Amino acid sequence: MSASIEATGPAVVTRFAPSPTGYLHIGGARTALFNWLFARHHGGRFLLRIEDTDRARSTDAAIAAILDGMRWLGLDWDGDEVYQFARAARHAEVAQALLDKGAAYRCWMTPEELSAQREAAQAAKRPYKVQSPWRDRTDGPLDQPFVVRLKAPLAGETVIEDRVQGTVTVQNAILDDMVLLRSDGTPTYMLAVVVDDHDMGVTHVIRGDDHLNNAFRQLGIITAMAWPEPVYAHIPLIHGADGAKLSKRHGALGVDAYRDELGLLPEAVSNYLLRLGWGHGDEEIISRERATEVFTLAGVGRSASRFDLKKLENLNGHYLREADDARLALLVAQKLGLADSGEQAGLLQRAMPSLKVRAKNINELADSAGFLFRTRPIIMDEAAGKLLEGDARRILARARAALAAVNDWSADALEAAVRQVAEEQGLGLGKLAQPLRAALTGRTTSPGIFDVLTLLGREESLARLGDQADRSDT
Repeated sequence: MSASIEATGPAVVTRFAPSPTGYLHIGGARTALFNWLFARHHGGRFLLRIEDTDRARSTDAAIAAILDGMRWLGLDWDGDEVYQFARAARHAEVAQALLDKGAAYRCWMTPEELSAQREAAQAAKRPYKVQSPWRDRTDGPLDQPFVVRLKAPLAGETVIEDRVQGTVTVQNAILDDMVLLRSDGTPTYMLAVVVDDHDMGVTHVIRGDDHLNNAFRQLGIITAMAWPEPVYAHIPLIHGADGAKLSKRHGALGVDAYRDELGLLPEAVSNYLLRLGWGHGDEEIISRERATEVFTLAGVGRSASRFDLKKLENLNGHYLREADDARLALLVAQKLGLADSGEQAGLLQRAMPSLKVRAKNINELADSAGFLFRTRPIIMDEAAGKLLEGDARRILARARAALAAVNDWSADALEAAVRQVAEEQGLGLGKLAQPLRAALTGRTTSPGIFDVLTLLGREESLARLGDQADRSDT
């Protein structure tokens, strides 16, 4: 990546800047979504920056997972992703410019001196703030290790007109002289973020409100360099349903886990994240196209939102029922380890209208489709086995004989045959349907029994029924 980044383009430019020290988590995905929507709503650009300066913790696997998660959610970015570590020379260049302007200084304070100041502040019960004797000196030993610090303003106040938090004011007296370059010459996160945002032409910084305090410190660099100040919008964090900080026990998983482990659809996750802290009237089901049309920062609330996995799963059920059957069949085939084309795929697609009405996720859908591909004789689960005890197999044999006589293997014809057997045996239809379901699927739950018969087809259905009806054990 070159040292400078062209900053031309539309008026609105947003960015998402994850650290690849872990996978794309749900809070980061929401931040990315809000940035994407704001840029697209204004016809602007959405950029992606990988903040990989923590070399010890950044991994290629995490980078791949972030990119994969973004693509799965449909959050395409403009241009190539930017890798922050590759721009270290540019960051150092800006630090030197700040030194030349007198806005930064070299500091030779030792760890022992810093520790003594910290302990003194604690003893006096006052906030700790570095007070370097080198702030206004230029006679330090250049052959000894030093850091470069920003000269924070000592008086007055800094005001941010945040698009979410409103007017936020900080007294400059509490701002510290933060480190820009470490003693080994590497840039700090605080410097790199500001330089990259400027060089990438970012106009709107939309991020979590845990970065709000950073904004006041980062503005010192922007002001000293006479760069345009971005518009800030600090979004409240996501909490668990119990109001505590979001964690794995609340469902705070990597985005890939929502797809692979929970079997959710990207449009459901996107819709849920959109409504997590943002609203537009009473609309709950909001397509990506509709969201792009109506998204504004004014709709973002100031209070923390609460993540509810059950609500997400219920919303996913809605999107599952609306989804294209061929697409669902492909996802289920992948989950079951089947070929994504051919006879099995065709069978899955035909089964989708019956299967998806009861499922909330791809996992449930795959589980309910499993009966279609079981090999004979199918193994009964415990509950299904109980349905075939006593007189059930004798009645099952009668039902099989009646079904074998049906020439038109359609749901209506099959239902008529089964109803006749039920009447002859003095049973309600449900009492006969249950042992039929057990014999055909090995389970007590399935799509409607006549859907099961038509999906399995005449030969397989009669064979499965025969396997159970012919058994003499009970």
